Amino acid sequence: MSTSFSQPRHYLALGLLLLVGGALMAQAVYLHILHTKFLTDHGDARSLRTVPMSAHRGMLLDRNGEPLAISTPVDSIWVVPADFLPERARWGELARVLDVDLARISANVTARADKKFVYLRRSVPPEMAEAALALKLSGVYSQRGYRRYYPLAEAAGQVVGFTDIDDRGQEGLELAYDEHLRGTPGSERIMRDARGRRVALLEVIAPPQPGKDLKLSIDKRLQYLAYRELKAAVVRHKAASGMAVMLDVGTGEVLAMVNQPTFNPNDHNDRNPDGRRNRAVTDPFEPGSTVKPFTVAAALAHRSFDPHTIINTSPGYFRVANHTVRDVHNYGSLDMAGVIRKSSNVGAAQIGLSMTPAQMWETFSHFGFGQPSSTGFPGEANGLLRSAQSWRRVEQVTMAFGYGVSTTALQLGRAYATLASGGLSRPVSFLALSPADVPAGTRALPADIAAQVNAMLEGVVGPGGTATKAAVAGYRIAGKTGTTHIASGGGYDRSRYLASFAGFAPVSNPRLALLVSLRDPQGGAYYGGEVAAPVFQSVMAGALRLLGVAPDATPAAPIIPPGPAPGLLQAAGRNL
Repeated sequence: MSTSFSQPRHYLALGLLLLVGGALMAQAVYLHILHTKFLTDHGDARSLRTVPMSAHRGMLLDRNGEPLAISTPVDSIWVVPADFLPERARWGELARVLDVDLARISANVTARADKKFVYLRRSVPPEMAEAALALKLSGVYSQRGYRRYYPLAEAAGQVVGFTDIDDRGQEGLELAYDEHLRGTPGSERIMRDARGRRVALLEVIAPPQPGKDLKLSIDKRLQYLAYRELKAAVVRHKAASGMAVMLDVGTGEVLAMVNQPTFNPNDHNDRNPDGRRNRAVTDPFEPGSTVKPFTVAAALAHRSFDPHTIINTSPGYFRVANHTVRDVHNYGSLDMAGVIRKSSNVGAAQIGLSMTPAQMWETFSHFGFGQPSSTGFPGEANGLLRSAQSWRRVEQVTMAFGYGVSTTALQLGRAYATLASGGLSRPVSFLALSPADVPAGTRALPADIAAQVNAMLEGVVGPGGTATKAAVAGYRIAGKTGTTHIASGGGYDRSRYLASFAGFAPVSNPRLALLVSLRDPQGGAYYGGEVAAPVFQSVMAGALRLLGVAPDATPAAPIIPPGPAPGLLQAAGRNL
């Protein structure tokens, strides 16, 4: 009985085992043979990821190959909130490593709990990111990127500009040449483990393409020299702001451009709009007496005057319609060189009226007044030179000595570089030019007339001129002072001034043109010859030495030491 009863149970158990085994075998065949692609795809979806690869931005270099902007590797820490929320008890550890307030992490992650990607802190040093990942918190990852570093800091802040946290150009040359500098991100396929950690690189799908380097015309040495001297002068004279622009006369390249106040592009908290503005390019101003050489040039070019024409400036003022033009002193009879040397407004007014408005406008236009320099620098102003048809007689007079026309520091610097080059106007460039790339230039003034005007400008720095403090020992210097009242409320504030000096050196073979301007100096001194000329002297002297330019002073053109010669204090820097 027992044997016959047990046999059916035995067969039943065996049948069940065979049935289960068959079912398992069928499932195995289904999964591993018939459904392989489906399972592989789902497995890969959980462990394989295609992730972006950052591309570093091209460097900005000075003309000698010295870096002005470099991209350094940084990491950004991010989390998957769904995985990170269960680790709340250890959030404090991560907050300490990242130097982030715990409450900030909590608010950030909690508010975005339904997201797949939340940054905790961006652009941290690689060692900080490694320490964060070493905590082995679920849902915490890092992403490699790059951050810009600027070796000259605030000395070149407005020219070079800066990038945002995503390494995109925001201001200055970083913005102007963003497309050239910016790289193309790549992508790679990686494998992550069950906790989402990267365990293997499977393939690089598209390698990142780094941005291209760019060599600028800026000379790092001259940039810092101009920054140092301008800042010292702004502090010394308690000026509201200051600008300085240096150009290569033979090429049109910008060798230095500085402003005060400025900012440090390395400090993301130092982004005051007033400090970021490149005033030398964006802020037009009335140039005052620095325009007088171009008025003289126009009269000589149109033969309404010659260099030996005598102009009677007595009694020191000149009536035009209902307006009176005044000199600081009654200079009596002056030739054209004397008008420039003494900076006579009365003389300049009479020279201006010797031409038609169209003739005067033509020369001013040839020197670039009222026109942008076409450098592509963001925010560059055009300045203002109204059509000659709209000029009234009194407006022609005031334009002759620099009121009613406006320009930027860069445009005025280019105008003086044009005079220095014998009347050849070249485009301004922020990029370093090879000899083959230097433009031939267009003629703004006949060479013989440019030579006559330049000889007059040399007298401004010599005895009896308004800018003896611009003289550089061993070199022949030419230039012109300017002291203008600042426009305010529809008129002019007679207590506020813009003090300027523009010039070039050495006169025998001009190499450098330099404009210096200080706005609203305080403490007594405010004339261009007293405030701006000494800055010109210190910057030009240092630049000529750094570039190895040979001295050209001769006994026929005596060396004038810095500062006014004895007995010349009354004459130095006393006219608008």
